[in-house]
Amino acid sequence: MSMEARMSRETTAIESGTTILSRVLDAHATNFTPEVAQAILQLKFDQVDIDRMHDLAEKNRQGRLTDAEWQVLQNYLLVGHLLDLLHSKARLALKHAAL
Repeated sequence: MSMEARMSRETTAIESGTTILSRVLDAHATNFTPEVAQAILQLKFDQVDIDRMHDLAEKNRQGRLTDAEWQVLQNYLLVGHLLDLLHSKARLALKHAAL
């Protein structure tokens, strides 16, 4: 399978997972207390993971990723998408709490 086809398949899976989670959170995100929303906004990658992502991204740009490394990079992307989604819902909850 070509790299483009593999990336397309994984991107579709990531979008599907985040879309499903988004629907779940839509039903409950405005119920987050301000404390919960603030705690969610504190969730982030630590420096070790950030450095690993940078290394994997550089190897990807150079076309030197192994299949195992490519899967790790995809996992980081998925977690990043999920964190972005959670952060967005937490910000919305804080906005609603301020009204």
